[in-house]
Amino acid sequence: MKKIQISDIRINVEAAASSGIDCCVENEIKKRLNTDQYQYHGLLRKSIDARRKSNIYYEVTAAVSVEDSFKTGQLLHVEDSNDFQPDRIIPGTFKLQSNIIIAGAGPCGLFAALLLSRYGYHPVIIERGDDIDNRELKTRKFWVDGVLDTESNVQFGEGGAGTFSDGKLVTRVKDKRSGYVINTFAEFGADKAITYETKPHIGTDKLKIIIKNIRSEIIKNGGTFLFNSKMTDIELKDHKVISITVNDQDEMKCDALILATGHSARDTYEMLFKKGILMIQKSFSMGVRIEHLRNDVNHVQYGDKARYIKESAEYFLSAKINQRSAYTFCMCPGGVVVNAASEENSVVTNGMSFSKRNGSNSNSAWVVNVDPADFHDSHPLSGIRLQREIEQKSFLMGGSDYSLPVQKLNDFLKGEKTRKLGKITPSIAGNYRYGNLNEALPSFISDTLKKSLPMFNNKMNFFNDRDAILSGCETRTSSPVRIMRDEYGRSLEYSNLFPGGEGAGYAGGITSAAIDGLKLAEQIIRTFTTD
Repeated sequence: MKKIQISDIRINVEAAASSGIDCCVENEIKKRLNTDQYQYHGLLRKSIDARRKSNIYYEVTAAVSVEDSFKTGQLLHVEDSNDFQPDRIIPGTFKLQSNIIIAGAGPCGLFAALLLSRYGYHPVIIERGDDIDNRELKTRKFWVDGVLDTESNVQFGEGGAGTFSDGKLVTRVKDKRSGYVINTFAEFGADKAITYETKPHIGTDKLKIIIKNIRSEIIKNGGTFLFNSKMTDIELKDHKVISITVNDQDEMKCDALILATGHSARDTYEMLFKKGILMIQKSFSMGVRIEHLRNDVNHVQYGDKARYIKESAEYFLSAKINQRSAYTFCMCPGGVVVNAASEENSVVTNGMSFSKRNGSNSNSAWVVNVDPADFHDSHPLSGIRLQREIEQKSFLMGGSDYSLPVQKLNDFLKGEKTRKLGKITPSIAGNYRYGNLNEALPSFISDTLKKSLPMFNNKMNFFNDRDAILSGCETRTSSPVRIMRDEYGRSLEYSNLFPGGEGAGYAGGITSAAIDGLKLAEQIIRTFTTD
């Protein structure tokens, strides 16, 4: 038998809703092959084409096996292996004398640890926050009563900041490891659909289970997890990391250190800067969260066919305003806005969806690019100062009790504090109060958002709904800092220090952070041996 792929299969959404997409695909395969002597393996890719509202269809590529003698014509053979083969990495020659330490248990740290553990290395993963179960308890308590644990929250803890998000796996990074990342998530419990959807997502509810499964695998392979363990100091000598200090008291020797701390570990940045670790300012984006009714988004995207389509509609919008870019980011169909605070006396927003994406509202970050020229000065950490200022203003606007300030779009445009909601009720994990977000945002951000509105609405005519809800503020789209490293992922000054993921300024999302973690683990494997 030989395995082939059949592409450009178009399935009408009404037919898929009635009979199921797999049944429809198999019927089409029989027509294409003119035989029923084949074995169906499932979908390889699936996307939805909604450009013509009168004829919305799924475009599918499927895999089947046929007899070796079957003439496949223009049909393509399917490779059974991924481009990335982790079992082909050749270990190095330096004998490990102490620990490989990974600071941070987000996607970068977890995937680095997973690959290292599968090669027989025994990484030690230190995480300042709790394991996922205790982290979730503390986070939900914060949303209810405003009691913030600054070490275990939406930003910090097992799984990283992406755990309380949509579990989006879409990435613009073109890397052979992306398929390995997607398949690994499926291996540990994600829906198989993520392996063929063009815009795969897991959902917060499922992501926390998958993370625990990955942790169990790492431990089974000899890895160690230390929760509530923050790296508070680092000892450097002869261009190497000698040891780290955990919680200001426990010293841990290390042969290699992966920095996978995430983009909110501001105290870690400050400690590393004082130690002389080279870092520079980096562009990022800030703005607000905007919520619309999910049904309105679905109707604009799918028209009358929306009732046949189970997937909640997504969108991405962008516009150039003079020298600025305004765009939507991290769109959460049928999701909620979450209070993602991690520092005292400040609030910050993020978006989150569960796997079904069936909430009343859909939300997205609506942001503007912020460049080093907008920072207060040339200090490498100046972008953090700008973030903090906005977050602290948002905290005061929300009543100084960690409530998020919210505002109707119409009031934002008029520069007035919201007094009364319209047809849209905020879907917020946490408490909220009415405010005027113009007073929290720098004018270059609020002005650019307002100017982008008619451009966005020309593309999606739900966007300027005057009852749309804004929540403030969205400040942590990515790191405002980049920790410098060479082509092998090593710090420019210290050969066994590996800055990685979003926190070091080399990723922007779950998949790209996981890919970066794999790269760093590969380099450590190529350097050291366990024999």
